[in-house]
Amino acid sequence: MRRIFWNLLALGWVVALASCGQGQPEHVFEPSYFDLEKPDYFPSQTNVPDNNRLSTQGVRLGRYLFYDIRLSGRHEGDSMLSCATCHRQEHSFESGLDNPRLVDGRMQGVTGALTAHNMLPLVNVAYNTKAFGWNGSTEYPAENLEQLIQKTLLDSTEFAGNADSIVKRIASIPMYPHLFEEAFGSESVSMDRICSAIAQFVRTLVSSDSKFDRYMRGEAQLTAEEMRGYVLFTTEEGADCFHCHGGSGNVLFSTYDILINGLDPEEFFTDAHDRYSVTGNVVDRGAYRVPTLRNIEYTAPYMHDGRFSTLDEVIDQYSENVYYSPYISPLMHHVQDGGVQLTVEEKACLKAFLLTLSDEGFLNNPNFSNPFVQDTIPASDVSAEE
Repeated sequence: MRRIFWNLLALGWVVALASCGQGQPEHVFEPSYFDLEKPDYFPSQTNVPDNNRLSTQGVRLGRYLFYDIRLSGRHEGDSMLSCATCHRQEHSFESGLDNPRLVDGRMQGVTGALTAHNMLPLVNVAYNTKAFGWNGSTEYPAENLEQLIQKTLLDSTEFAGNADSIVKRIASIPMYPHLFEEAFGSESVSMDRICSAIAQFVRTLVSSDSKFDRYMRGEAQLTAEEMRGYVLFTTEEGADCFHCHGGSGNVLFSTYDILINGLDPEEFFTDAHDRYSVTGNVVDRGAYRVPTLRNIEYTAPYMHDGRFSTLDEVIDQYSENVYYSPYISPLMHHVQDGGVQLTVEEKACLKAFLLTLSDEGFLNNPNFSNPFVQDTIPASDVSAEE
């Protein structure tokens, strides 16, 4: 009987302890995952990795980090910058000609050093499944957008950061531990998590409501001038743009290939940061990635070195200023003529079509804007790109 008594007493303690624990359930990490919203005519494949799926919480954290100048830390002259310093929403997340950090077509990093190339616009990046950067130095799928972001944060000409100091700084800011817990399940801050969150936000920057998109959906009509420009864009006997930038079958308006496009070889084959610098293959001298033409109206300066300030200059380049070289892309079918030789009227039509790729809603989407401006986070915690 005594043994039964003690066994029952022990069982009672176990039940009591279990009951106490039931009043304080362990926190369950349940992020709100979602897929990108896009038109049916957009590609189905994205570069979203399985280990960094999009979540409402991850995107929210990434948006704060994207706009937070404290991400760069402090250097000589107390210089600070955020991703949004160079990638501005009103310019389709490109620098813009009026950017105070723009110097001779390149951007001035946090230390004052100039970047190797002009900025690329951050638009529809989630659908690039080839390579990132002008020279493709981050090569998908071996590398991904998360790794490109980390390279940027550590690059001596951009953020010039140190991984340990970046993590320590972000972890010390009162607003962030809770945001990291919501996004990743714990308050722990790491470079991987910082880059993953920013990548999540960047992948949501989808532009798909230009006049051309509405035309594709049967919601708008192109003018006669715009339609003629579209025909010029998509034909070899016209402006012959579609081989590199896609036509009706490639609504991203870039193949994301890395090509030699006919700039003066004497001037540009000496760039220390072209595709050759990555591959060591001589045929890649002067080769650069094809950028998207979406929102091209707002993404000046143009080309990898920012040498053109207007869209008219770009059109003139491909019309009559194309140079031959042994390694020029075979897609440049009119190189022997120096370009496609458009008339003044044809140039106007082509430009009219390119302007139909402008997406005003994207440029003003509040979901992509600076979250610090209208936030409820205490003012003492706030520090962002103005």
